[in-house]
Amino acid sequence: MLVDFAADVAATPLQVEAAAVAAERDGYDGFGAAETRHDVFPALTLAARATERITLQSAIAVAFARNPMSVAVLANDLQLISSGRFQLGLGSQVQPHIERRFAMPWGRPAARMEEFVRAVRAIWHSWATGDRLAFRGEFYRHTLMTDFFDPGENPYGNPPILIAAVGERMTRVAGRVGDGLLVHPLTSAAYLRERTRPALREARGGDLDGFSLGLSAMVVLGADEAARSRAEQAVKGQIAFYASTPAYRPVLEQHGWGELADQLNGLSRRQAWAEMTALITDDVLDTFAVGGDVGKNLRERFGGLVDRISLYTPYEVDPALVRAAWS
Repeated sequence: MLVDFAADVAATPLQVEAAAVAAERDGYDGFGAAETRHDVFPALTLAARATERITLQSAIAVAFARNPMSVAVLANDLQLISSGRFQLGLGSQVQPHIERRFAMPWGRPAARMEEFVRAVRAIWHSWATGDRLAFRGEFYRHTLMTDFFDPGENPYGNPPILIAAVGERMTRVAGRVGDGLLVHPLTSAAYLRERTRPALREARGGDLDGFSLGLSAMVVLGADEAARSRAEQAVKGQIAFYASTPAYRPVLEQHGWGELADQLNGLSRRQAWAEMTALITDDVLDTFAVGGDVGKNLRERFGGLVDRISLYTPYEVDPALVRAAWS
C-alpha cells in the first residue's frame, strides 16, 4: 500500500500548505485535503506551489455544490500548477447539505454523479481534441465552448477522477466512470471484502487492474494511556456521527448493528452527541478503528483490500506519532 498523509479536516488553506510541505519532507507518497470549513481547491493550489513530488488529492471536493464545467476548469488548472500530480476526488455529500447549505438541487445522487463525471470528461475531451462540446444529459447540458474559453489540451494529461462511495449503487458508479474509489472512513475489512470490492468488480467486468482504492482509516494514537483514552473517545464520537447518517447504515448492517444506526440517527436529530458516543461499544470501535501497533495492524487488516491508506485522527496528535506508526 502507498501511504498518504491526510490534512486536518479543520485546517486553513495556509495550514494545508504547511502540512503538504511537511508530508513531502517526511517521505509520504501522497497528500489529501478535505473540504469542510474551507474550499479545497485554493488549499491544494498553495500545496502544489510549495511541493515538487508528492501526489495531491481533493478528498473530497463536493461535486453537487458545483457544476461539471467549474470542476473541469478547477481540476485542469490544478493539474497544470502541480505538473501532473493532482487527483480529483469527488463526493456527493448528503441531501440536507446540498439543498440547505449549498441551495443546489438533489435527487438520484448515483445517477447524477455518473453523469457529472461523464460531463467533466466530455469537457476535457473537447479541450484536448477541438471536437465540438455537445454533452446533453438528464441533469447537465454543456453545449458551448469557444476558443476564448478553451484552455486546450493539458500537457500533463487529465487528472484521475476518484469517487467517494459507501453504498453499492455509488460504488458501481465509481467502477463504471471513475479511476478509483475513495473509501469512507466508516468501513471495515469485512464490508470492503464482501460488499465494496464485489460491486466494483461487477461494474468493471471483473477487472480491478489500474483501479485504485484509497482509505483514510480511523486510528487510536496517544503517547500514554491517558492520551490514548482521549483518542478512543474522540474516535467513538466520530463513529457515532458517521453512523447516524442513513446512507451509511449498510456498513453497520454488515455487522448486525442496523438497530444501532437507527438509534444514532434519532439522537442526532436532537444533537445528543454525548448520548450517541456512549452507544459506541468497544466492539464497534475495534471494528471501525485500529489501535495498538497501528501500522502493523492496518497492513494486516487492509493489505490486499486497498491500494493507498492514510490515518484519520479526529483529535490532536503529535505528528511524530503519526510518522512513527509507519516505522
